[in-house]
Amino acid sequence: MKFMKLGSRPDTFYTAEAVRSVSSEVSSDLIIQVKGSRYLLHKFPLLSKCLRLQRMCSESPETSQHQIIQLPDFPGGIEAFELCAKFCYGITITLSAYNIVAARCAAEYLQMTEDVEKGNLVYKLEVFFNSCILHGWKDSIVTLQSSKAYPLWSEDLGITSRCIEAIASKVLTHPAKVSLSHSHSRRVRDDISCNGAESQRHKPTTKGWWAEDMAELGIDLYWRTMIAIKSGGKIPSNLIGEALQIYASRWLPNISRQVKANKGAASDSDPDSASEVTSKHRLLLESIVSLLPSEKGAVSCSFLLKLLKAANILNASSSSKMELARRVALQLEEARVSDLLIPSLSYSSNTLYDVDIVLTILEQFMLQGQSPPTSPPRSKLGFERRRRSRSAENIDFEFQESRRSSASHSAKLKVAKIVDGYLQEIARDINLPLSKFIAIAETIPDFSRLDHDDLYRAIDFYLKAHPDLNKSERKKLCRVLDCKKLSVEVCMHAAQNEKLPLRVVVQVLFFEQARAATAGGKVTELPNNIKALLASHNLDPSRPTGALSTTTSIRADDQWSVSGLKSPKSRISTLRMKLAEDDDLDENDMNPDGMGRPSKFKAFCALPTRPKKMFSKLLSINRSASEKN
Repeated sequence: MKFMKLGSRPDTFYTAEAVRSVSSEVSSDLIIQVKGSRYLLHKFPLLSKCLRLQRMCSESPETSQHQIIQLPDFPGGIEAFELCAKFCYGITITLSAYNIVAARCAAEYLQMTEDVEKGNLVYKLEVFFNSCILHGWKDSIVTLQSSKAYPLWSEDLGITSRCIEAIASKVLTHPAKVSLSHSHSRRVRDDISCNGAESQRHKPTTKGWWAEDMAELGIDLYWRTMIAIKSGGKIPSNLIGEALQIYASRWLPNISRQVKANKGAASDSDPDSASEVTSKHRLLLESIVSLLPSEKGAVSCSFLLKLLKAANILNASSSSKMELARRVALQLEEARVSDLLIPSLSYSSNTLYDVDIVLTILEQFMLQGQSPPTSPPRSKLGFERRRRSRSAENIDFEFQESRRSSASHSAKLKVAKIVDGYLQEIARDINLPLSKFIAIAETIPDFSRLDHDDLYRAIDFYLKAHPDLNKSERKKLCRVLDCKKLSVEVCMHAAQNEKLPLRVVVQVLFFEQARAATAGGKVTELPNNIKALLASHNLDPSRPTGALSTTTSIRADDQWSVSGLKSPKSRISTLRMKLAEDDDLDENDMNPDGMGRPSKFKAFCALPTRPKKMFSKLLSINRSASEKN
């Protein structure tokens, strides 16, 4: 730290009966009261250097032996006044970054300028401030911090602005060229006098060396300093982002615990104090948000979501929340499911997590224009119909086309996995409305989900947590599920899941039959409980599907049971009839626009995976059979 010593006489101030006095052969003739403290001093040394005291003494009448002067609004308090008084007496005083602001404000208040005496205290302080304090990194930081105690005086005297300019210029300078007398982050102590030689044993070389030191500043001064640094245009956005993360970790740690503790303390003591703390945190958070670099990737998605979580807890402004949601959406593929679990503190909702803000993030993500040319539009009706009627050729074509825009498409694939994981977490909330669960699930385009295994698990968790759902609600929930995209393991689980609607169970069984038949495999025996379930709905699981045709040479992956397709008594035909019957029962289940939802039975007509080739071969087989007869 740089320091300056003024004066040469020893300190002769002492305290007697709560009065501060100075040892002298001359009797005192002046009493000065500073914020409750009384000083018994002499007029000559003080008035010869303090123009304000001269005027006050001339304006106030003398009473008895001592003249009394009141200084109730003295800046800097008794410590600063005593520094000025000792300077007047020629007593040695030591000035540094820790007390120069208070001394400068006090000297200005007492008008210790060159108009009164050459080489007065104001002049000496300005020389020290400009030539030493502003040249040191640590000195500039400490001086700027201490200016917060005297905001008006510091602004009027230009102390704050000069410190901010000095700090910004040092950050914008190459680290090797910066004169650092001390660094918080590296605890390097270099005691340097104003005219002494610097002995920098450790010079910081990392690009973000300044971030930890600046994190000690209050938010108002930090904000102004960061604006000055950003306006320089020399610091990369990622370093600005790192500095903001360091500052947030310094001032916003465990914000949720702090708010809960403050709420508990407020109920027992003063609620205003807890509200004041929350307001300070809210201001700090909103200031950090306003400083975020505009470039994508300047800060991590995890950090943005932590800020969003804190914004939710602190009830930050809606503009700050929307700005964070927009920034999160730009790099949502980097998110983790745990970061998306933002607590809900809304009085209008009793859910555990804030689903609305996540829905907003997903909508912002989908509006980025990243969709591949073949991605389906977001019309719900069209989306449902397309998902249930597209053939396997169309699906393969769209997948190949979407790979041409690999960057955007891969991001959507990652986001789809994240969303399905998020759905599994929120599904356990017994207060989560069905509409919100479905809204989250439907924000992801169908082509972004390569499989629906995770989505099925989320639906299964929701059904377990909400056993009171009626038949219509369970059907509505399961419409987002595409059974063609379920793995064999999940299909086995779904086939035995009694919480699923019968329609879904039938779909799963049908596709398993179709998958096994198309692959030329053997269909596995159904579990007893599923047999009982199908039997209760007039389905006979014991009927065989028919043997595979061996009279005609057909590729293994194109083989299909001809007798099974022709016989209405086969298991597949029975399942189709059951689905058609179930569709008739659901004619009153209409979409909000008044149009009936597309039949799932029609979707099954698209199977097997290559129907045109399959049906042409089946037709030729049937013709040859009829010619023989």
